[in-house]
Amino acid sequence: MTTFKLLKGERDVRSYDAGQTIFAEGAPADVMYAVIEGEVDIVFRGNVLETVREGGIFGELALVDEGPRSAGAVARSRCRVSVVDAKRFAVLVHQTPHFAIDVMRVMAERLRRRTT
Repeated sequence: MTTFKLLKGERDVRSYDAGQTIFAEGAPADVMYAVIEGEVDIVFRGNVLETVREGGIFGELALVDEGPRSAGAVARSRCRVSVVDAKRFAVLVHQTPHFAIDVMRVMAERLRRRTT
């Protein structure tokens, strides 16, 4: 089962209209998200760093450290996202170890883009 299929089936799904803030840079962080439909911009100091499309995840650092959001997230288009808190994340990692590798891969790709 792919990571997207796992997250697409989550119970906690939220909808956002285009332009709506999902979370702000510096806000407390306790969940990550997966884009089920639409697109989400990751914004740092007013600049779009990345657009996350269907099947992508964002906000994953919230489940790795306890710091505030390092960037903001704004719905680029009307979108639906599934929400994963720390407890659910631990269950997913335990049940599907490859899920953790997929999340780490996303984090590594984002880190490489910001440092090169």
